Amino acid sequence: MIFDQLNRPIHDLRISVIDRCNFRCRYCMPEEEYSKNYTFLKRTDWLSFAEIIRLTKIFVSLGVSKVRLTGGEPLLRPNLDQLIRSLNEIPGIDDIALTTNGLLLAEQAQKLHAAGLHRLTVSLDTLDEKIFAQMNGGRGEVKHILAAIQAAEKAGFDSVKINTVVQKGVNDHTLLGMVDYFRGTPHVIRFIEYMDVGNCNHWDMTSVVPSAEILQMISRKYPLKELAPHYDGEVAERYTFADGKGEVGFVSSVTQPFCASCSRARISTDGKIFTCLFAGTGTDLRTPLRNGASDDELQNIIVTVWKKREDRYSEERSSFLTSHKNSHKVEMFQIGG
Repeated sequence: MIFDQLNRPIHDLRISVIDRCNFRCRYCMPEEEYSKNYTFLKRTDWLSFAEIIRLTKIFVSLGVSKVRLTGGEPLLRPNLDQLIRSLNEIPGIDDIALTTNGLLLAEQAQKLHAAGLHRLTVSLDTLDEKIFAQMNGGRGEVKHILAAIQAAEKAGFDSVKINTVVQKGVNDHTLLGMVDYFRGTPHVIRFIEYMDVGNCNHWDMTSVVPSAEILQMISRKYPLKELAPHYDGEVAERYTFADGKGEVGFVSSVTQPFCASCSRARISTDGKIFTCLFAGTGTDLRTPLRNGASDDELQNIIVTVWKKREDRYSEERSSFLTSHKNSHKVEMFQIGG
């Protein structure tokens, strides 16, 4: 294992397999900035599956045991089940997960499960059709996402995580409806504080609903008990309903930063390694990989990057926003959430 400047090991690897998406969510890829005229990466700029597998093996040799596939929308990447099958053959990987908006999930759930995908996370910010359309740019319908979750159940995914990004004055009044719908099922909603990832969402602190407020709101209707983390460094705080009818979680990057335990590295679609979701730049791995670098040379690049790492953006957000107000940050769809 290797450690960074704050003694954090590298344990999780998030791989963005495509920078394109079939939604235009306001907090990630708003339509006015990413319309049909926007130029996404060429397919030749994407890391190939063989390149992803080669890099993943190197990361595993350095301590990674959990891999998550992201995007953009990863289910837009053709033959994704083939990549999952190959990742499953790498000794040392204990967990392969995927985050999706769910629009294409119903038709792919069975082959994803058959390929060995362990866990699914589906993004669903509200059950209100009008607000859903407002938040995702008018793409798809809630009923399609709920049908996809049911299809995932039938395919063999026992529990699906539901990621809900909460924005004040937008969908915060619909959260109890989400709880009512999924309570009593094996699925787990995770309420995520609205974050200032990238530059295009024009984030403002006044749009953040603290997790503590959501917890109190739910607890008034359904008493909750706190649960222990599944593992060291788990980002979500977990709670079970007191009557045992399910679980909810909270990801509080803004009001309760967890930088001190962050063990994630991210690879962008074009093969750059990023050590923070809020980073401005990454380190190119694709060019040396395609220029014939050996595994040892690629490993040295990764080790050097990680050992120099000292990111703790969420802990320093206030001072950073004051001193670097117009700084560029990589967009979420380029490195996953």
